[in-house]
Amino acid sequence: MKYNYRLAILFYSVLYGGDWESIASAIKNKEPYQILNCPFHFVTIGEKEYPACFYDLDCPPWIVFYIGNLSLIHERAVGVVGARECSEEGKINTRAVVNVLKRKYVIVSGLAKGIDSFAHEAALDQKTIGVLGCGIDVVYPKANAALFERMKKDHLILSEYPPGVKPYAKHFPWRNRLIASIGTCLIVIEAGMKSGTMLTVNECLDLGKDVYCLPKKFGEKKFPGCNYLIANGAQIIASIKDIQEI
Repeated sequence: MKYNYRLAILFYSVLYGGDWESIASAIKNKEPYQILNCPFHFVTIGEKEYPACFYDLDCPPWIVFYIGNLSLIHERAVGVVGARECSEEGKINTRAVVNVLKRKYVIVSGLAKGIDSFAHEAALDQKTIGVLGCGIDVVYPKANAALFERMKKDHLILSEYPPGVKPYAKHFPWRNRLIASIGTCLIVIEAGMKSGTMLTVNECLDLGKDVYCLPKKFGEKKFPGCNYLIANGAQIIASIKDIQEI
């Protein structure tokens, strides 16, 4: 049988649970593979439909599983991220920011609890992309089941992890590089100093993309990340006008 990269990568992805380095080794060595039937759409690196933005990464995903409209990933997009255990103020601010940005951008986030879910929800009447840190068929957190179902119909959900892969903690920092690469810039609503949000910021900076932050009040202890980023060069969002100019 002639070696078929598309079918081989699918097999390696399932065999190794989406682990990037293991798949890379299997491709390099042209390990034996079996032909699998996948119930989900997928595109592999090098194919015409593969998202061009991922080529900017040092480690572009070998395969992207998706549900919904893949063409959204080729439109102008902006990442909106923040804390899982966000404040009520963060929730309100997310909606205010997205309500402006969604008029000209696809909203990208991680379909996680907190700011991510509020960003997606606020964009449901326009366009939004959710990037998972687990299998394409795994709803995590369970509280986002209804949101997941709505996004499947008219938007886009994608993952480099094959069906059934659980949401292990190590997957989410790796997932964040995809959010960074899809958006033309990143909006940070709230962030702790040691958080997945800050890792996404680092990915954006590595890609040379702008990072915008909402400032927090003096003496803020729970979410000091935004003020820290602003002090170190991130652009500040202090008004609706600032959002409109992004």
